[in-house]
Amino acid sequence: MNKIFFTEEFCQPENLHPFTLTRQIQDIRVGILTIREKWERMLGLPSFDKKEDDYKDLDRSVNIDETIGDAIGFIIHGNILPTPKLVKAILNLKDGEFIATPGGYSVAYRITKNDILDKFKIKVGKSVTYKDAVKSIHYPWDIFQLNDWAIRQDFKLLTEKRKSQPLSKSNSVIKPSQVFIEKGARVEHCIINASTGPVYIGKNAEVMEGCIIRGPFAIGENACLKMGAKIYGATTIGNGCVAGGEIKNSVLFGNSNKAHDGYLGDSVIGEWCNMGAGTTNSNLKNNASDVKVWTVNGELNAGKKCGVMMGDYSRTAVNTAINTGTVIGVSCNVFGSGLTPKYIPNFSWGSEGIKRYEFEKVILDIADWKKFKGDQVSENEKSILKYIFEKF
Repeated sequence: MNKIFFTEEFCQPENLHPFTLTRQIQDIRVGILTIREKWERMLGLPSFDKKEDDYKDLDRSVNIDETIGDAIGFIIHGNILPTPKLVKAILNLKDGEFIATPGGYSVAYRITKNDILDKFKIKVGKSVTYKDAVKSIHYPWDIFQLNDWAIRQDFKLLTEKRKSQPLSKSNSVIKPSQVFIEKGARVEHCIINASTGPVYIGKNAEVMEGCIIRGPFAIGENACLKMGAKIYGATTIGNGCVAGGEIKNSVLFGNSNKAHDGYLGDSVIGEWCNMGAGTTNSNLKNNASDVKVWTVNGELNAGKKCGVMMGDYSRTAVNTAINTGTVIGVSCNVFGSGLTPKYIPNFSWGSEGIKRYEFEKVILDIADWKKFKGDQVSENEKSILKYIFEKF
């Protein structure tokens, strides 16, 4: 069988910290699906990660020369978002050819074993210029800025030639043709406006009474939107998440909780996070100037609106006030008076980062949180967290 090989090479994954500390770029969720899931569905192929000789080389990481066999391999940069037209162009490539933008940025390669010179070198053949715009993510704020577009793309991909489960008459719906309900989902006594964008309700998800939803919106499998939630597009509530209060133009990756009142806007929340009741973020500066956000290469301009970028396994105390354009690292326990600092390092204990989490307690606390959702800490997670703890 032909295969997809994702690579982070030349994608500068460090610019997408904190999210790429704990995952490959292709496992970032934008829209309804992760980037990996989009490509697998659109190409109809299994995917692997090209070994990069770093701490994220885990179960799915392979050396291409040892894995390709007699198949065709498509090497794809992990930060590229597929479209039907781009996928068609890739499928039309001949062996040894690759797609490039007019500016010379390579997107995807088609190779066979004959194009592999050795473990670290692949013979590059003819460049095929792709003239349409290519959607890609380079910084964390790209995730929520592209979420409107991505939800619409994924909605078409997931619902084409399929019939939605019936929507209960207890709901008030504008443009029901743009609402899709998967099997086992429960939605009662809600107001849904899909005239502004599609609304996707995942398998076995629950949207409780009194929720007000304005598309584009997606809620994943086994997720829950609590009573009276107010959701503005473009928002994604990932698989297994619990969400409530007021949310706008934000992405929750998976198994995270923003379950109570408080505002979350123009933000990205990683996996296994918990926002205490009343936690609210600012997404717009009081003087309406551009928001500067911490990156590994210094502060960069993220535009007029940017809320919080929260790494995996991090938590906030009740009534936490999060500053505009804040970056919270991996596995932080955020608490303290007043607005948070704009950068909270990995494994911080308290919002000022004065004290560091003890690693043994990190694992114990994550294990306790995961028990709430019937899960447990894997050895891969422990390995990745240990490396981050020691090196970052």
